[in-house]
Amino acid sequence: MLGQGRRVALTLVSLLLLLWHEATTIEVPQDLKQPPTIVKQSVKDYIVDPRDNIIIECEAKGNPVPTFTWRRNGKFFNIGKDPRVTMRKRSGTLEIGFRSGGRPEDYEGEYQCFAENDLGIALSNKILLRVSKAPLWPKEVLEPVLVTEGSPLVLTCNPPPGLPPPFTFWMNSGMTPIPQDKRVSMGVNGDLYFSNVMAQDAHTDYSCNARFLFTHTIQQKNPFTLKVQTSRKVAETTPTFLSPSGTESSKMVLRDEKLLLECIAAGLPTPTIKWFKKGGDLPGRKVKFENFNKTLKIVSVSEEDAGSYVCMANNRLGSIRHTIFVEVKAAPYWLDKPTDLVLAPDENGRLVCRANGNPKPTIQWLVNGQLIESSPPNPSRQVLGDTIIFRSVQMGSSAVYQCNASNQHGYLLANAFVSVLDLPPRMLGPKNQLIKVIENNRTFLDCPFFGSPLPELRWFKNGQGSGLDGGQYRVYINGTLEIKRARVEDEGTYTCVASNILGTAENQVRLEVKEPTRIVRAPEHESAVRGSTVLFNCKVKSDPSLPVTVTWTKDDKVLHLGWRLKKDDESLTITNVHEGDEGTYTCTAKSEIDQDSASARLTVLDRPDPPMDLDLSDLLARSVRLTWIPGNDHRSSIKEFLVQFEEDRWEPGRWQNLSTYPGDLNSVILQLAPFVNYQFRVIAINSVGQSQPSRPSPRYRTSGAAPDAIPKDLRGWGSMKDNMEITWEPLLDLERNGPDLQYDVWWRRKDTGEEWNNVTTEGTKHVVHPTNTYVPYEVKIRARNEFGPGPESNLVIGYSGEDKPTDAPTDLRVSKVESTKVNIHWKSVDPDSVLGEFKEYRLYYWRESSMVPGLVVDKEKKTRGFYSTTSEPSAVLTDLVPYSKYKMFMVVANNRFESPPSNTVELNTKEGVPDTPRFFRINRRNLDTLYLEWDKPLEPNGILIGYQLKYLTVNGSRVGRPHLETFFPNATDFTLRLPDRSTRYKFFLSALTQVGAGEVYAVESPHFANEAYIDQVDIATQGWFIGLMCAIALIILILLIVCFIKRSRGGKYPVRDKKDLPLDSVDQKDPEGSFDYHSDEDNKPLQGSQTSLDGNVKESDDSLVDYGEGGDGQFNEDGSFIGQYTVKKDKDETEGNESSEATSPVNAIYSLA
Repeated sequence: MLGQGRRVALTLVSLLLLLWHEATTIEVPQDLKQPPTIVKQSVKDYIVDPRDNIIIECEAKGNPVPTFTWRRNGKFFNIGKDPRVTMRKRSGTLEIGFRSGGRPEDYEGEYQCFAENDLGIALSNKILLRVSKAPLWPKEVLEPVLVTEGSPLVLTCNPPPGLPPPFTFWMNSGMTPIPQDKRVSMGVNGDLYFSNVMAQDAHTDYSCNARFLFTHTIQQKNPFTLKVQTSRKVAETTPTFLSPSGTESSKMVLRDEKLLLECIAAGLPTPTIKWFKKGGDLPGRKVKFENFNKTLKIVSVSEEDAGSYVCMANNRLGSIRHTIFVEVKAAPYWLDKPTDLVLAPDENGRLVCRANGNPKPTIQWLVNGQLIESSPPNPSRQVLGDTIIFRSVQMGSSAVYQCNASNQHGYLLANAFVSVLDLPPRMLGPKNQLIKVIENNRTFLDCPFFGSPLPELRWFKNGQGSGLDGGQYRVYINGTLEIKRARVEDEGTYTCVASNILGTAENQVRLEVKEPTRIVRAPEHESAVRGSTVLFNCKVKSDPSLPVTVTWTKDDKVLHLGWRLKKDDESLTITNVHEGDEGTYTCTAKSEIDQDSASARLTVLDRPDPPMDLDLSDLLARSVRLTWIPGNDHRSSIKEFLVQFEEDRWEPGRWQNLSTYPGDLNSVILQLAPFVNYQFRVIAINSVGQSQPSRPSPRYRTSGAAPDAIPKDLRGWGSMKDNMEITWEPLLDLERNGPDLQYDVWWRRKDTGEEWNNVTTEGTKHVVHPTNTYVPYEVKIRARNEFGPGPESNLVIGYSGEDKPTDAPTDLRVSKVESTKVNIHWKSVDPDSVLGEFKEYRLYYWRESSMVPGLVVDKEKKTRGFYSTTSEPSAVLTDLVPYSKYKMFMVVANNRFESPPSNTVELNTKEGVPDTPRFFRINRRNLDTLYLEWDKPLEPNGILIGYQLKYLTVNGSRVGRPHLETFFPNATDFTLRLPDRSTRYKFFLSALTQVGAGEVYAVESPHFANEAYIDQVDIATQGWFIGLMCAIALIILILLIVCFIKRSRGGKYPVRDKKDLPLDSVDQKDPEGSFDYHSDEDNKPLQGSQTSLDGNVKESDDSLVDYGEGGDGQFNEDGSFIGQYTVKKDKDETEGNESSEATSPVNAIYSLA
C-alpha cells in the first residue's frame, strides 16, 4: 500500500514537471554543455541584388561551439572547392563574391544550413535563393488609338515580368502623372481604364512606367496616342464592367496576406461603385476602399473573411452587379511550437509540435537532421503523432529534434533540443541587486536560476517568516516574484532560495519603494497671436530621494533653448512667438526609474493674408459680382470679409466701406449706385485683426439714372417774424445718380386750398418772404438731375417766424409755504398772444437772503418751467433752502421770445433741520483721551440750538452700549477719557434746530496710528529696556556721588538756570492742529540736587541762595547744600518749544563731563 502511494506521488511529481517543461522556455547557462540552437538565418524566399555580393546567414549557439555545413538543392555543398564562396569565422554565414568573375544566377537554388556539436545537429530553414531581375520592355510599335467620345477605353500596360514584380504608374512626356479620378484610373494590373472618354483626353503621350525596386530603375513603355472622335451630342450609356468581366469570378488568398478585390465599370454618366458581402456586413475595421471606391482592400486576411463579395456599379440609367467568391487557404502556422527541454537522469518529459493550415499540414519528426524513423532506436523515446514522450532519460541521450509541418502552400521547421544534465542549483542573476520601484505599481523581482533536476524556489523577506506566495505576492515558475501593488511597507531585503536533491543556492534583492514622478500642473493648449508671449506650465512632484530632470520637446524633437525660449523649474516661456513656434510641446519629467509627460499644442495666430485675384463678372446697371481667392488665415478662421470701394468722381483716392460678408463666402453680388466709376478691394478679418487690403479690382462704371433718394430732414421754420426758411439735407454724392443735381421745392398755406408755390434750386435752403407771424405751411421736395426727377417727399408742416408774446401771466401768488417747497398759482395768457409755439410758463426765482443773522447767500437767479394749458394753473416749486427769503416772477415763452414779467412775489421759507457739520475729526493727544473737534454747518437752515453726539464702542462686528452727549450751539470740541487704551469708538454728530436733528456726520476713532503708538509705549515693559534703564540710573547715581564729593571739597557745581516748573500738563497745539503729548512726570524736578541735571548747565561761584524765591538756604558745617530749592520761571523759556532733553539722563551725563 505504501509502495502504491509512493508511485502515485512520483507520478504526480512527474506530471507537474511535465507541465512545467511544456510551459517554460529553458535558458541553459553558456558555460554548460548544450546542443546547438539556430539563432539567426536568412528568410525562406531570399531575393538578392545581382550587383551586390550574396550573403546567406546562419548563426548558432551551443557548447561546444557548433561547426557548420551546407546543402544546396538537397546535396552537400562543398564550400572549399568554390573560390567565390567563404564562410565567416565561428559562424555558418556564407559570402559569395564576384570580383573575380562569375554570374549570380549560377548560385540560385535551395540552401540549408546544419549546425553540429557533440550533443546534436540543428537545421535552418530551406532558403530559396533567387536573383532579382529587371528585364527590358519589349520593343513594339503602338498604333494611335481612335475612340468615340463617351465610349470606354483600356490602355494596357503589360510590364515585363520582374523579380520582384515592378511598381507601375502612368505619366506623360513631361514626367507629370496622368490625373486620375472617378472616371479615369489605373487598375491593379497596371492598365489605365477610362469609364468614358472625353474630348480633353486626346493626348499623344500616355506612357506606362515600371519601377524595379532592387535596381532602382524605371523603364518606360512607348507612349500611346489617343485620338477622340467628337460629336454634337454624346449618348448616355448604362454601366458595364471593364474588370472583371461577366457576372461572377473567384479569388483565392492565403491567410495573413493582403486581399485586393477590384471592380471598374464603364458608362456615361460615370458609374459609382458600392460593395456588399452576402450573408453579413463588411468587416468595417479591416476593410479599406481605394482607387475612388473601385478597390476593396483587406490587409491581413483571416478565415472569417471568406465569402461572396458583391460590387455594384450604377448611374442614372441603371445598375449592374458582379459577385466575387473569395476562398481563404492557409500555409501552416503554429499552434504549439516545440521548445527546448532540459531533463535530469530518470526524469520524464515531452516535445509537442502542433500546427494548423488549410489544407491541414502533415507533421514529420527528425532527430539531428535525420528522419526519426531511420535514426537509431531509443527505448526512452516514444513518438505519438505530433508528440514525442520521454521516460526515464539517461545521460548521453541529448539530441536536437526537428519538427516539420507542411502543406501545399508552405512549411514550418522548428528545432528543439533535449539536454540531459545532473547539476545542483545555481543563481544566474547579479548578486545583491538594488531595485527601486514606484509606489502602487506592479513589481517583479527576478531571480533567474538553473539546476537539474529542476530546483524548488522560495522567497523570504528580511530573512524571516515562511515563503512568500499568495495574497500580495505571486511566485512564477521561472523564479520571478511579483508584488501586485508595491507599498512603502514592502521595502526590505528579499531572499530567493533554490534547492534540489543536489544542493541549494540563494540570492538577495533589496527593494526600495519611491513616490511616483508626476506632473501636477500640466501645460495647456494655447492659441497665441504672433509677437506675443506664451507660458507653458510644468510643475513636477517627485520622490525627494530621486533627482528629476525636466526636458522639453517640440513635435518629438529636442527643443533648443535660447533668448526667446527660456526654461525654469516649472515652466517654459516663449517670447515673440512666430509661426515656426507652432507645434506640440511635451514636458517630460524623468527620474532613474520612471517618468511622466504632458503635452500641449501651440497654435500661432496672425492676421490673415490679403485676398487675391479679384475678378468682376455679371456686370449689370446696379450690381456686379465680385469674386476673390482668400489668403492664408494663419490658423484663425476668417470671420468676415470687408469690401471697400473707391470712386474717382467725388472723392478720388478715398476708400469707403461698402459691405461685410461671412467668412465662408468668396463670391458676392455688390449693389451699386448709378453714375459711379468703381474699383473694389477686399479685407479679410479674423479674431486677430484685419489683413492688408487686397490689390484693387478693375474699374467698373455704372450708367446714370434719375435720383432714387429723397432729401432728408425737410423742415420749415422762421428765422424772422415775417419769413419761413425751408431747409433740407443735400443728397450724398453716391445718391446723385447723375450730373446737374437740383431740388424742386413746393409750399402753400395749410388748410387754405391755395395753389402750390414752387422753386427749383441747387442750394439746400429757400426763404419764403413775406409771411404772417407763426402761420402753418405745407412743404414738400424732390431731387432731379439731367436724367429726370426723383420721388417726392411726404408733406411736412412748417411754420413762419415767431414774435415776442404780448401778454404776461397775472395774479402770481404762493400758498402752503414749507421749509423746502411752496405751491405757486397764476392766471394763464390768451394763446393768441404767445405769437408762436407755446413753450412753457417760466418762473424766475432767487434767494434774496437768509434769516440766520450774519449768513451771506448767493443771489443767483434760477428758472423752472411749467407746461399747462388750463386757465388757472398751479405747480409745486421744490429744492428751496429753509429759513430763507425768496423773490420770484413769471413769464410765458415761445421758442424764441419771452413775455413781459408778471407781478413779483416775496416769501419766507420755514425753518428746517441743519446740514451736517462742516467737519468732524478726532485727535488722540495721549493714551487715555480722545479730543473731538467740529465746526458749524454751512447751511444751518434755522437757528442752531445745539449739537447731539452719540458714540459707542466697536470691536469687529460687535458694538457696545450707545452713549449720548448734547452741547450748546457755541461748543465745537469735546474730550473723551478712555477707560481702556485699546478701545475704539464710533461717533455720530448732528446739529440741532427747533425742528430737529440734522444729517449725521459719522466717524470712527483711528486705530492704525494709535496702535503704533501703543506698541511704541509698550516697549517700556520689555526686559532689555528695563535693564538698560537700570544701568543708566546706576551710572547717574555714581556720577551724583562724585559730584557731592567734589561739592563737599568746595568745588564748582552745575545748576539749571531759571527753569520753570509747571504744575499741570498743558496741551500745546501747533498751527497744523497736531498735538504734543506730555506727561506730568516730564516736568517734575529731581529730588534734592538732581534738579541740576539739565541740558543747559553752567558753572558759577555764586551761592545757591541767589536762585531761591525768598527762602533761606540751609548749609552744613563744610558749606554744602542740604535743603531743597525751587527755580524761577523764565518767561522766555516757557514760551519756547520745551523739549524732553532737560530730563534726559544722557544729556545729564554730558553736562557733568
